[in-house]
Amino acid sequence: MSQQPTASPAPPPTARLADIAARVGVSEATVSRVLNGRPGVAAATRRSVLAALDGLGYERPTRLRARSAGLVGLIIPELDNPIFPALAQVIGQALTRQGYTPVLATQTPGGSSEDELTDLLVERGVRGIIYVSGLHSDTTADPGRYERLRVQGVPFVLVDGYAPGVRAPFISPDDRAAMRLAVTHLVSLGHVRIGLALGPVRFVPVQRKIEGFVRAVREQLGLDEEEITGRLIAHSLFSVEGGQAAAGTLLDRGCTALVCASDLMALGAVRAARQRGRAVPGEVSVVGFDDSPLMAFTDPPLTTVRKPVPAMGQAAVRALLEEIDASPAPHSEFVFQPELVVRGSTGSAPGRNPRRPEDV
Repeated sequence: MSQQPTASPAPPPTARLADIAARVGVSEATVSRVLNGRPGVAAATRRSVLAALDGLGYERPTRLRARSAGLVGLIIPELDNPIFPALAQVIGQALTRQGYTPVLATQTPGGSSEDELTDLLVERGVRGIIYVSGLHSDTTADPGRYERLRVQGVPFVLVDGYAPGVRAPFISPDDRAAMRLAVTHLVSLGHVRIGLALGPVRFVPVQRKIEGFVRAVREQLGLDEEEITGRLIAHSLFSVEGGQAAAGTLLDRGCTALVCASDLMALGAVRAARQRGRAVPGEVSVVGFDDSPLMAFTDPPLTTVRKPVPAMGQAAVRALLEEIDASPAPHSEFVFQPELVVRGSTGSAPGRNPRRPEDV
């Protein structure tokens, strides 16, 4: 008879105490007081010890398992784009710190729709729902679904998008400012033929990026709006393949620099340039949007406009908890400022010598 594998034994208490104490920078006696639920430990230290316990993979003693204040639903469109898991992590951690249990629901092609996921969460008795890049960002979708949810008494917050008439807090990055940052950076490098690659025009963030891009190019390069919209903007899908297709169109129109509406599209733009035998950034500069995880480690490291994910995620949770507590902030849009992160995918325009220090 074959012997069944046995589970690895839990680490001895002394080893566990030493590990946690070293991680937090406190004494083993302090860790022991926390794990045994004894008084005499500052609240911040207690939280640090429990975080280290979780981070090291140790199981919490039964007495320390927090009683949940309730479930909160989080609906995101996909997991393929790393910016969505990053935002989900920030929101989940913020909810957990407030005693709530996050329930992540993800839409997949051919799977459950946003409405179906909403119904499922409501049936589970969630205290509220946070939507990220949902149908509220689609100008062709019926916003009445959110009013019906409000009638059911379920608080909600909407992230990345805006729907006039919907009574709820909205959390958004400043998409117009993001385009101004990207265009200003590329113009400073000598580029005069700058293209914009983005997703379908029906989405609010896309429309806002177009507005910001057109205004920045018109002001800084003197081009008229008709030329910008007719020659320097290409729509596709929010994916690597979509970015590759849109970038190919813009490169064929003579663009030497590309601003992309997501980091994934920017990676596709780099691929499109290389397929045409053009070096990045030597012949083509590429700017992404999001600063999603690992963009500093691509080839080349991606210059991008950083979406303020931590601030947006924490604000979404605060707004939802105010809704749950029946003390809501004004139902308006809270807009967060992005930041340009310059890395290796942008450089001087072809034929232009980089500035020497003495020229600056």
